[in-house]
Amino acid sequence: MGLLNLLLKDPVAFILIAIPLLYAIIFHELAHGWVAYRLGDSTAKSLGRLSLNPLKHLDPMGTLMLFIFGFGWAKPVPVNFSHLRDRRMGMILVSAAGITANMLLAFSALFLTRLLSPAPYSLPAVLLHYFSQINIILAAFNLIPLPPLDGSKILMGFASPKVQTQLFRIERYGFFIIIGLLYFGVLNPVIDFFRWMILSFITLLLP
Repeated sequence: MGLLNLLLKDPVAFILIAIPLLYAIIFHELAHGWVAYRLGDSTAKSLGRLSLNPLKHLDPMGTLMLFIFGFGWAKPVPVNFSHLRDRRMGMILVSAAGITANMLLAFSALFLTRLLSPAPYSLPAVLLHYFSQINIILAAFNLIPLPPLDGSKILMGFASPKVQTQLFRIERYGFFIIIGLLYFGVLNPVIDFFRWMILSFITLLLP
């Protein structure tokens, strides 16, 4: 269901989903730019992309797709990998930064849920639930090792030149393959595993 349809049917649910989704995406992109900056590339910083301002990150077409189909994207933070002090390791770290940020945000939301124990279906409980779930989904989605997703760049950092060439060749089909994978629900086991892993760690901290 697209966000536009949700807005028309249930404005409250729209707000409870749209705001966590918006900032999950912002933190994801901000993490890419911040790690790139720390590793020697100031491209994102010079363009004002190291910001929590949503207008700096929203992509018009990606936002429209999100509202209509429930599947969209933000403007990727520009990174010049040739400016990184270690190009190969830099590519891995910068690409993993967004996924790591989403996992940390999901952990924070679930940790607060366990620590504060808000009343079921209260506003804090619902917001924390959506925020954790959205961040886990984004992390799992971006871990797919197909271009242009982060998982493909992480794989390229470890892969041989031959594998890198193959990844470049399938980039033109990447979007359609990803849509197919989402349609068949291949991410569901990964999402469930990530949630189980986070909750297991929280249980160790807060038995």
